[in-house]
Amino acid sequence: MSARNIIESLEKLNKLHKSFNQLAIRKTAILKASDTEAITALLIQEQKHIKAISQTDMEREGAVKEFLAVNGTVGKRASIHAVTELTGPVETEIIERLKAELIDEVTKLKERNGLNQQLIYQSLQFINVSLDMLRPQNQNLNYGDSVKKPVKSVMAMFDSKA
Repeated sequence: MSARNIIESLEKLNKLHKSFNQLAIRKTAILKASDTEAITALLIQEQKHIKAISQTDMEREGAVKEFLAVNGTVGKRASIHAVTELTGPVETEIIERLKAELIDEVTKLKERNGLNQQLIYQSLQFINVSLDMLRPQNQNLNYGDSVKKPVKSVMAMFDSKA
């Protein structure tokens, strides 16, 4: 059996991750512009991509298991490495190239998401500072009710009957 289904799944995963990276780049620009409506729309698109990536990865996993079962290696762990051990040189080269491209796309996505996370964190810090500036502060730190406590009389310390 050919590894065609696995190759197709890897190609589809690469396309989805490239598209997802484009969304992450757009998200960076939207976060810088502080456009909440655009962020909401982008999050919906991201959820669709995540669902499609998850489904495609399950298809890839099923194709790998099927390929290994057909080739009589049921006990082996279902991995790309196990597949490349059983494929010819042309298919092995294609699978390895697609695997490398996918790793590269995932790494880029991870870096971009780290940047976006920092932008979101900084935005939240700015909002908190702004709110702290707008909230009324209690300015009576040393003056006010705490100073007006009644002072005990010094005379009460002496016994007048003595």
